[in-house]
Amino acid sequence: MVRVDACGPGIDVGAASLPQGDFLAPLSDLGVIGASGEAAAAFLHGQLTNDVEHLVPGLARWAGYCSAKGRLLATMRYWRDEHTIWLTSARPLAQLLTKRLSMYVLRAKAKVSDHSDDCAVFGLCGEALALLAAQSLALRVPGPDEASSSGGAHLVGLPGLPQANGAARPRWLLVVAADQAGQTWQTLRAAATPVASEVWRRTEVLCAIPRIAPGSYEQFVPQMINFESVDGVNFRKGCYPGQEIVARSQYLGKLKRRMFLARGHGDVPEPGSDILTEAGGEPCGQVVLAASDGAGGFDVLFESQLAAIEAGGVRAGSIPLSLGDLPYPLKAID
Repeated sequence: MVRVDACGPGIDVGAASLPQGDFLAPLSDLGVIGASGEAAAAFLHGQLTNDVEHLVPGLARWAGYCSAKGRLLATMRYWRDEHTIWLTSARPLAQLLTKRLSMYVLRAKAKVSDHSDDCAVFGLCGEALALLAAQSLALRVPGPDEASSSGGAHLVGLPGLPQANGAARPRWLLVVAADQAGQTWQTLRAAATPVASEVWRRTEVLCAIPRIAPGSYEQFVPQMINFESVDGVNFRKGCYPGQEIVARSQYLGKLKRRMFLARGHGDVPEPGSDILTEAGGEPCGQVVLAASDGAGGFDVLFESQLAAIEAGGVRAGSIPLSLGDLPYPLKAID
């Protein structure tokens, strides 16, 4: 069953909570954008927060797309094959981003296209599942910051899902042509537990990887949601929209806002909704991304003033939040 929420169209199939073994999720809430042409890399290099010009086939990175005010319009996973640079973003934003990027192509020998209707995206968790996908589609199994492409299919490495014992369960994005989706799903579901799209979204929250959705569009400078700490910003590359503001946030003064990971019990808060101080009930931040745990609770990434966190508890609406530990260290702001 397709269910549309603030992050886009999700598919409720299979388990509603994280399984113990390998699992597979349909990711209809992720869109796919392609940039092709001999100047595609140079063009995107001048638009995104990370290095695109020097990205070679086989690697995958995070990047942001900012407004002139340095506020994120999107966060993206990107990689390239021999002909195209591929980017995934929130599905509800894909058409808007494609249109906006295309406005700036001008005379560059590049073309930006929305391939969301032409592709199917799946989330894979587990080494055996990734190996099966790779074997069935003539791919190799890439590492966390790598990608493998062949015959229109792409297997893209992601940060692993943190576990209580300190290990991480490996994750991948699998992108295939729409006409391959049915056969691919049937092949993979025989070896793994199918889960709902929101279960995969929860893995993003637990990995503390921010995803910009319509409700958080143009709200955050990258450092406010730890995007530099997941290597989504390259401070040595040339200009891009908002670059001066992003650089100023890095090099001038102490950053006063950050992203945090927390748990709550109740209705899942939507991206862009207010985070309030526990004591005075005053707005101190916004929800970035949240997902149900399948048992009446939720995990949430939220951005907040550091002073509010230091002063005491915070809540999402009326729901108290219990802070957790980020799965990565925050990089120092110079």
